[in-house]
Amino acid sequence: MARKKNFPLRIDPALYEILEKWAADEFRSVNSHIEYLLREAAKKAGRLKDNNRSNQST
Repeated sequence: MARKKNFPLRIDPALYEILEKWAADEFRSVNSHIEYLLREAAKKAGRLKDNNRSNQST
């Protein structure tokens, strides 16, 4: 399994609460939900192709 890059993330507490509830609705951790949202945004922007995903989180 490929290792994932760790890095600190500073985020507004109100936004974190929104993400926390959203992640729970999707049965994901906050971390995996943030990764999912970033991956989808990168695909939508044409920066990431579906076959380039290295470690899809659920």
